[in-house]
Amino acid sequence: MKIEQIYTGCLAQGAYYISSNGEAAIIDPLRETQPYLDRLQRDGVQLKYIFETHFHADFVSGHLDLSKKTGAQIVYGPNAAPEFDFVAANDNQVFEIGNIKIKVLHTPGHTMESSCYLLQDENGKDNAVFSGDTLFIGDVGRPDLAQKAAHLTQDQLAGILFHSLRDKIMTLADDVTVYPAHGAGSACGKNMSKETVSTIGEQKEKNYALRDNMTEAEFITEVTDGLLPPPAYFGMNVAMNKKGIASFDSVFNNGMKVINANEFEVVVEDTNALILDTRNSSDFAKGFIPQSINIGINGDFAPWVGALIADVTQPIILVTEIGKEEESVTRLTRVGFDNLIGHLKGGFESWKEAGFEIDTVDRITAEQFEAKITIRESKVVDIRRESEYQAEHIEEAYCRPLASINEWAKDINPDEHFFLHCAGGYRSMIAASILQARGYRNFSEIEGGYNAIAKTSIPKSDFVCQSKVLK
Repeated sequence: MKIEQIYTGCLAQGAYYISSNGEAAIIDPLRETQPYLDRLQRDGVQLKYIFETHFHADFVSGHLDLSKKTGAQIVYGPNAAPEFDFVAANDNQVFEIGNIKIKVLHTPGHTMESSCYLLQDENGKDNAVFSGDTLFIGDVGRPDLAQKAAHLTQDQLAGILFHSLRDKIMTLADDVTVYPAHGAGSACGKNMSKETVSTIGEQKEKNYALRDNMTEAEFITEVTDGLLPPPAYFGMNVAMNKKGIASFDSVFNNGMKVINANEFEVVVEDTNALILDTRNSSDFAKGFIPQSINIGINGDFAPWVGALIADVTQPIILVTEIGKEEESVTRLTRVGFDNLIGHLKGGFESWKEAGFEIDTVDRITAEQFEAKITIRESKVVDIRRESEYQAEHIEEAYCRPLASINEWAKDINPDEHFFLHCAGGYRSMIAASILQARGYRNFSEIEGGYNAIAKTSIPKSDFVCQSKVLK
């Protein structure tokens, strides 16, 4: 028996490859199928089942492509009703893969179809549970994503999740390994550990939501407290996972179409495409195609694209570092951005060499910022998360998280200069590009963000003035 966790850091997502005696199963696959096909070929095994723990909101599954290419059946737990052929499993139904068994544990609460999969080894012993978004390491799945579809409130879903955890998960032996669908950084929970593997016993001891003496009312309060609004693209990804999607290969091929610098502007205008520049922030600041949005491939690329562009049907043309075209396209498809028109041949350098108009961002160093700032006179906009701001921030700075830029950008006074920073410069360049695309140029973005600012003598405070926090 082999169990392999295939973890994708950008999405903080874990897929699982399981094989035994010539047969295999894959749980919660990502959009691109080749990594799974490579493993099947390497081990000389036949894929028998593709298990889905629920309808994912944060990424688009590769279940359909994988099924078409291997003949494997797609399995969902109770209450699922996708618009394609699948196996509707019953609670406690058992599936055999080689010499091992996979038992379905219906665990509604995160969503109503949410199910965990219990692996029983060759000796029939409970070995591991693939817990999807029901149980994370240090947390449990947020109960607010399926309210509309389930016709339930988040509190009602949380109550259902409480019983699923206690009736199906906490009754498992302490030595059963826990393999969750996500780790720290995912928006599917709020308090996930950086660890991606644990045990039932360890989670009973350390996970706040599995306290032995916890009442249902306490669970509902603690699980729902502090939930941030889900990213805007989540609902669209759920719909794509239910209805079926274009093949990864066809979307990938569209994204890999080359567009010459001389025809670039015409294609943008004809398709109403957004220009997405995936280079790092320092390169972008020095020069970019006007109206470009910068979301660097070297950071949390796909989640930020989903959160800020939001509409997965938006046409997109890519400008990438040379050699990063395939990675940029692949990571966009993972979150459902399938309307890819192509990418600029030769990257930004080809545009520059052609002599076309170039824009820049007013990026200054932390030392230059220190020389210019006047506390209580200069306006500073901190776009880190509210929790980061509350831990420590520049005195008198305003908390305006990047995720809420579509709200707070409406209140910008175009005649008032302000300084813009995040933690390290990645998010602030995203914000800078969005603001300039909307016509705002009355700001300076700070290179290195708060990490660099912290090394200066600029006054800092951990006191939170509520008038400075975006509501």
